[in-house]
Amino acid sequence: MKMRYFEHRKARIEIIPMIDVMLFLLVFFIMVTLQMIPDAGVSLQLPVSSQTDTLPHPQFTVNVMADGTFKVKGNVMTPDQLTAMFQADGAPDKTDLTIATDKATPFQNFMTVIDAARKAGVTDIGIAAQPVAPAGN
Repeated sequence: MKMRYFEHRKARIEIIPMIDVMLFLLVFFIMVTLQMIPDAGVSLQLPVSSQTDTLPHPQFTVNVMADGTFKVKGNVMTPDQLTAMFQADGAPDKTDLTIATDKATPFQNFMTVIDAARKAGVTDIGIAAQPVAPAGN
């Protein structure tokens, strides 16, 4: 009697399902990694109207002059002095701050005030603006 041996078929690796799984894992890790990257920008709520709102009287108004100096209640201050003043207020997270700048002020000086306030923990920052004059005046 003749014995039949099982045919030995070479095993195949299915590539298509493996590629699907690898792409799924790649997308998953990209999404997880993107969630871990901190936002580097400053969070602003940009106005959507040409109308200005009247804000309650702030605790501090920082005037940023065209020459780059910072004034609070008439006193010239450095960014470190601004941070110390905001921290000395007691509860920086409840401090109201308004920034008023000259038209010719470089944006970097504006950001310096925001950085000093953020360093102290101030989160309520307003920007002073002149209301638009009605047409015909």
